[in-house]
Parts: sequence; C-alpha cells; structure tokens
Amino acid sequence: MTDDRLRLYVAHGDAVLDLTPDRLIVAGYTARDERAVAEHIAELQAIGVPPPASVPAFYDLDPALLSTDAVVAVDGTHTSGEVEPVLVRHHGEYYLAVGSDHTDRDLERTSIADSKAACPKPIGQLVIPLGTDVSAAAWGGMTASSSVDELPYQNGDLATLRPPDDLLERLTGTLGEIDGDLVVFCGTFPLLTGEFVHGSYWRLHLSCADGTTLTHSYEIKQRSQ
Repeated sequence: MTDDRLRLYVAHGDAVLDLTPDRLIVAGYTARDERAVAEHIAELQAIGVPPPASVPAFYDLDPALLSTDAVVAVDGTHTSGEVEPVLVRHHGEYYLAVGSDHTDRDLERTSIADSKAACPKPIGQLVIPLGTDVSAAAWGGMTASSSVDELPYQNGDLATLRPPDDLLERLTGTLGEIDGDLVVFCGTFPLLTGEFVHGSYWRLHLSCADGTTLTHSYEIKQRSQ
C-alpha cells in the first residue's frame, strides 16, 4: 500500500469502508482447549520459541503492516503465513474478514513480538457486517483453511477458537480500553503437517454459516529482489 488506508467491501451490498486503523492487535494462543494450548506452548519451547507472557497473548503492532495487496515484501527467507478470522471495527461497527498472520520464523525463536512485527499482515477486502455488539456473534458453522504453493496447509473449525466477545474482553483486560478503529487477528489452527512451510504463494479461505466465503491470495517477495 502507498498509505495506511484500507479499502474494504461489505458483502451483500455495495458499501465500501475506507479506514485507517488506529490499532492492530494480533492475538495468539486463542484455542478454547486450555490443555491443548499448554501442550502447544511446550512444543514450541522445545524448538526454542519462548512462552508468551499471557494466554491468550496480545501483540500490539503497527497498523501500517496491514495490506490487501496481492504481493507483499518480506526481509527473511524463513517466513510463513497462517489463516485467521479477523475482526475489523470501523466507526463502532464490527466486521469479519480473513487474514494471514505472516511471521518471521527465525526471529520467533528469540522474540514472538518481533517476529510478527517483521512481516506484513495480509487481509482480504471482502468483509461481513457483525453490528455494534459482537456478543451475539459466534464462530459456529464456520471453517477456515489455507494452502501454500497450492498444497493444503491448514484446515480448522472456528468453534475451536475463543468467541469474539470473550476474546475482546480478554484483550481489554490485558491492554486496556481501545478507542477508534481497530483490527484484531483472532488466532489460527494447527498445521496439517505439523511443520512450517516457507513457501511463496498463499491462499486463505473462511467459510461462513450463511454460505459466504471470504478469500484472499497473496505472494511474497524478498525486499532485496
């Protein structure tokens, strides 16, 4: 992007959102199954990834990392994406999008926050309106998947993640009240192979209960190229 503005299109209508988010928060370790989260943290520690300061963890990042572009630039050669449901708040209204928490896996071994801050955060342009109160919103009946270089990479049920209202309540409890426009990446799913793939071309899908599918595709390139 040439500036920090995001242009998003609301599904089932012709509304367009032009927003410049005040905050970008990436949430991690958001699975409902706390035992599974603890086991995952232990697995990551075994390969050198430090444990989070809190569970769920919330990483406060530069909103300029957000991008709807089809090609995004990265510095490291060991980066990878993750499909996530994304909550977008604009003028008090919430919307659902699909995005990728692209991360530098080398940096992740020393600092998770730095590894996330090192990469762009791709997001699809189509969003679904949720209204001003997400307490009625639920992940039931929704699934998400990703592929890298045309090979299946992730496939998960959003009901395994903390629901939007619970996640936002925990976010506020950790970071305090957040005013203005906000984008929150809400967590992801296990890898089908159990191993990170440092590919080039990523596809994201989020299938909603009403039949709407949110998609985004992006390619990464090295900044030195």
